[in-house]
Amino acid sequence: MKLVNTSVKRPVGVIMIVLAIIALGVVSVRSLAVDLFPKIDLPIAVVATSYQDAAPEDVENLISRQIESSVSSVEGIDTVQSQSQAGSSLVMMMFKNGTDLDQALLDVREKVDQVKGYLPEQAGEPNILRFSPDALPVVYLGLTGGDAAKLTTIADEEIVPFLERQGGVASVTVEGGKTREIQVEMDQAKMQQYGVTTQGLMQHLSSTNSSASVGTVEKGNQDLQLRVTGEFESLDDISETIIQTETGATVLVEDVVEVTDTFKESSSTTLVNGEPSLVLSIMKQTDANTVEVATNIGDSISEMNGDLPGEVKLETIIDTSEFIQMSVDSVISNILIGGFIAVFILLLFLKSIRATIVIGLSIPIALISTFALMYFTGQTLNVLTLGGLALGIGMMVDSSIVILENIYSYRKRGYSLFDSATKGASELAPAVIASTTTTLVVFLPIIYVEGLASDLFTPLALAVSFSLIASLVVAITLVPMLSSKLLSKAMEDNGRRYWFDRFLDWLRGKYASGLKRVLKFRKTTVLATILAIIGSLALIPMIGAELIPASDQGQAQITVETAPGSSLEYTEGIAGQVNETINEYSDVIEISYVTIGGTGFTAGNQATYTMQLTPAAEREPSTQDIVTEMDEKLQHIAGAEITASAMDGGMNMGDPISIQINGPEHEVLREISDQIVTEISSIEGVFNPSSAAADGVPQMTISSDEGKAATQGLTQEQITSQIQMQFNGQVVTQYREEGQEMDVTLLYPEDERSTISDLKDLKVQSPTGASLPLEEVADLVEVQGPVSLLRENQQPQMNVTSAVVDRDLGSVVEDVETTLDGMSLPEGYSITIGGQAQDMADSFTDLAIALVFSIFLVYAVMAIQFENFLQPFIIMFALPTTIIGVIGGLYITGISLSVPGFIGIIMLAGIVVNNSIVLVDYINILRGRGMDRFEAIIEAGRNRIRPIMMTTLTTVLAMVPLGMGLGEGAEMQQPLAVTIIFGLSVSSIFTLFFVPVIYTFFDDLSAKFTNRKEKKKKKKEA
Repeated sequence: MKLVNTSVKRPVGVIMIVLAIIALGVVSVRSLAVDLFPKIDLPIAVVATSYQDAAPEDVENLISRQIESSVSSVEGIDTVQSQSQAGSSLVMMMFKNGTDLDQALLDVREKVDQVKGYLPEQAGEPNILRFSPDALPVVYLGLTGGDAAKLTTIADEEIVPFLERQGGVASVTVEGGKTREIQVEMDQAKMQQYGVTTQGLMQHLSSTNSSASVGTVEKGNQDLQLRVTGEFESLDDISETIIQTETGATVLVEDVVEVTDTFKESSSTTLVNGEPSLVLSIMKQTDANTVEVATNIGDSISEMNGDLPGEVKLETIIDTSEFIQMSVDSVISNILIGGFIAVFILLLFLKSIRATIVIGLSIPIALISTFALMYFTGQTLNVLTLGGLALGIGMMVDSSIVILENIYSYRKRGYSLFDSATKGASELAPAVIASTTTTLVVFLPIIYVEGLASDLFTPLALAVSFSLIASLVVAITLVPMLSSKLLSKAMEDNGRRYWFDRFLDWLRGKYASGLKRVLKFRKTTVLATILAIIGSLALIPMIGAELIPASDQGQAQITVETAPGSSLEYTEGIAGQVNETINEYSDVIEISYVTIGGTGFTAGNQATYTMQLTPAAEREPSTQDIVTEMDEKLQHIAGAEITASAMDGGMNMGDPISIQINGPEHEVLREISDQIVTEISSIEGVFNPSSAAADGVPQMTISSDEGKAATQGLTQEQITSQIQMQFNGQVVTQYREEGQEMDVTLLYPEDERSTISDLKDLKVQSPTGASLPLEEVADLVEVQGPVSLLRENQQPQMNVTSAVVDRDLGSVVEDVETTLDGMSLPEGYSITIGGQAQDMADSFTDLAIALVFSIFLVYAVMAIQFENFLQPFIIMFALPTTIIGVIGGLYITGISLSVPGFIGIIMLAGIVVNNSIVLVDYINILRGRGMDRFEAIIEAGRNRIRPIMMTTLTTVLAMVPLGMGLGEGAEMQQPLAVTIIFGLSVSSIFTLFFVPVIYTFFDDLSAKFTNRKEKKKKKKEA
């Protein structure tokens, strides 16, 4: 080939190009972002709306339904889900894959704007957000050493601004802090004495605390801006505000109220290792390097601690970059181990340090070139892309081995260095290109697969492809050039490795005799192979299936849920008992923090613990083992529903099992979900099943009597506003001090707004000035209200979720489906299974289609290469034999089939044919030289067993570290590595025996057709 000749003739040019690539790769690897997983771009948008103090039913009817209806017509919408709970609405829109989410968000914003006018006045502004798995804090910090008020001031004024200036930091959120508030507490007796009404007090405070521009006046040749100032400058200004009563008298605010500078009532408590604390969660910028951001934060903590008061301390609670760094380091170490193994195998076979260097150089050059290509295609360094390189480390030398072997054979036949290099490389370059191309084309369908499988493994496919392309270029340019310069003598026996040569000679002899035997008993060989494949298929039910292998990231969570409506003090008491259990695991728990009470979408009767365990290498039990044992102990604590679970850290895959029940009535859905929880609890492997239909929250329903209210001149809105004022207070204005702005809240004393008696004794003021008991104009009924209400596609929904322990997801789902099929549902109600189970089914379907297309593309490439439809078909018979190795390997290692394992099967479709290509191609070359078919097969087998062994051993043994699951985060690549190790090993054996047998069958068949054509031709001529 021209490229080969050019590289041999111009070695300086080749070396300069290689040096340039190395320089470019070194620069690129320093610029590549480091993360745990590739970026998962989920087409999901969220509309979040607050509706303070509203019950879930009101939130659903007045907000969620309105927004659902408006956004459902947006183009590309697949599913619309909503969650309505006390005080907030969350509407989630899932779009079809391929939807332009930027345009979709604009359409959603436009639709929401159209219905904003129909939402209640008390509802907050709807926030439209793009949902991203990357939108999770990268570091959690704990601030301890003082009361919450003092710590809040330090955090807001010093720490948060400093951290937000650090490189890559997007935002910092403070949890557990105190919010300053000016409380204006009313004295009803004094207000009645002076004739001051609540409405009048609100109006005076609001109107007095204002500033306005009122125009301009001329002063000489200048215009003066007129501005009336009247904002409160001190608490005394609030206290001394003059109120004019309806009788015309004037009183001061302090005469009827008490003004207090205090903090808003806290609905939650945050503890770090049992000590009151503030927790700062730090979000990174979208394109920022997680490890670099965490490093910047770590450096800034040391700097901040030096400036904080002596007793105040800022420390890291959870740093997600630690696991990322450990995972990346373990993959890199596996790459190095695999590289050393590959080089050792080369040295063992080649018996020459120079020859080993010639081939070994393809590994670092391919790796460095891959880093450059990854940088320019926007990829990141993560456990999957690096895992792809670790898997491909052995394949990188395959092409170089085949080329060098042929160069060596020409050199032994007496050719010069130049001729050996050019002829040897040119002769097998087409076969090498074909074998590499077959490996590359299997990845093309993966790029077009949609969903999670594509997001996770397209980067891996690109990394492997880049490395193989680079290694192919090295094989047909650098290897021939170096061979012509470095291999001045043919490789000779040097005594030290003579035992290995004798072993190879013995192996060649055994293989030749075995090959002769299978060629003699061809039908028996085919039958034995078919039986082996059928036998391996029988093992499939024993393997099981799962979506993604769980990584032991050392993070655990405990959720405590007391009875709905429980006070914060009661939940804190239960949390104290949980702390006692957690303290028993102090040897494996590095740090823990708990949030008790309501924050955002967390109910006020909940406590959530987050725990960081010691690294997996420093403890014997896995995170799941610890969690299971801890969960069993926690069940003995009465008064709460307590669940312990392992966290998946950087990649939230959702609940393993999520059962969705849809129907017209929420109450019926609650009953069905409770029944499902009971039914599936007895299934082996189901762990902590729970229903979203938690016990109802105690509610007091106040129904105004329109007739009685109208008699007194009252409307329902007036009654509602007075009740809200009595029990929640109302923000009437803002007070500014030293650049800070805080609410001025008008409210009643706590002892007048805390009991049912206070509600019943509430006096409602009529427009005529009369004061009436609430019970005269409204009916009070105590009921149980829902915690939250779910809807999907504008229909009520209820979810039942469960984790899976000590059993594979596939078999558990199968048992769950059997159980659900046996249940009878009311008409109009349906059950579907989602979560990881649905993702697994979708991913497996997509990958199965990709596998079919990959096999077709492999055949097409070989048909082009051989310019023959029959030869590729013969070679493809190596593929079915991989089933034996794949299924057997998964069964032996006890690993379930997962998406990574399926990717390994697709990769095998392109890898296993390489040995067959080399073997069949050489058989054809020998037959082209006039050799008999039988002799050509035996000679090709004897000649090619060495390079086939070298390529197989380098590929397989280089993957052994990954296959053993060594290091942090190796669980993700282990199924892929095991699949390739066993699949390639078994298929290589069958390639050496089974493929030659198939070759003879098809050759006989071809000969029959050829003879028939010749006979027909002769008859026509006769």
